[in-house]
Amino acid sequence: MLRLLLTALTILMTKHTVTAQDLSPYRHNKVIPETIETPVLTALSYYPELKGTNIRFIFTHKLKKSIMAARPKTGSLFKKREKRTYDVLINPAFKLDYEIESIGQVPDSVMVGWIGHELGHIMDYERKNTWGIMGMGISYWLSRNYVRKAERIADSFAVDRGMGPYLVVKKSFILDHTELPQAYKDRIAALYLSPDDIDQLVAELEHEDPLQQAEIQIDETETTYEIEAEMHEESLPGNG
Repeated sequence: MLRLLLTALTILMTKHTVTAQDLSPYRHNKVIPETIETPVLTALSYYPELKGTNIRFIFTHKLKKSIMAARPKTGSLFKKREKRTYDVLINPAFKLDYEIESIGQVPDSVMVGWIGHELGHIMDYERKNTWGIMGMGISYWLSRNYVRKAERIADSFAVDRGMGPYLVVKKSFILDHTELPQAYKDRIAALYLSPDDIDQLVAELEHEDPLQQAEIQIDETETTYEIEAEMHEESLPGNG
């Protein structure tokens, strides 16, 4: 199954062929471990808006419930938006049922999808002010419904930029990996777009004209406002 998906991905990605020279501009203001440089730069090439953004990709064992997480560097939140720094935290190894597997053993195409999703979170952060980002952090702890919506917004950013096939491969890699803990797979299935959802969204985007695509962007913004309004209501005295 995974081999077929990887083959399909190779065919689909011929429209986005990049060379090492093409990728070099995306290193600007980035800190990237050498072992994952190619998939990270490939993912960044889908987000030209982030070309000058300060982003650090950091291996850490502190992540307990996830493989990756994108977060603004706390101290930079109080600087101007263009001076912010974001960290993409990456667990260098993930637990299987009977062993530990290195993140370096994950296929590059899966890594591109994983990074592409995290960059979707950064796109979401970029359109918020300091208090909005801080509110997001609080809401992640308080509302599972908020987490679901925010994760799907990140997926939507990636799909809108042509990364749908990478996300499908990444999701299938997780859900079809027989040795990944079932609790982790259940969490991914519950909170993120499914491969079928991604395929449908890709198909819709391919058949939409520029006006319809603009409407999708408006819908994304309205969804963000709904999430923030829900967060505000939950924080009012007497709620929850």
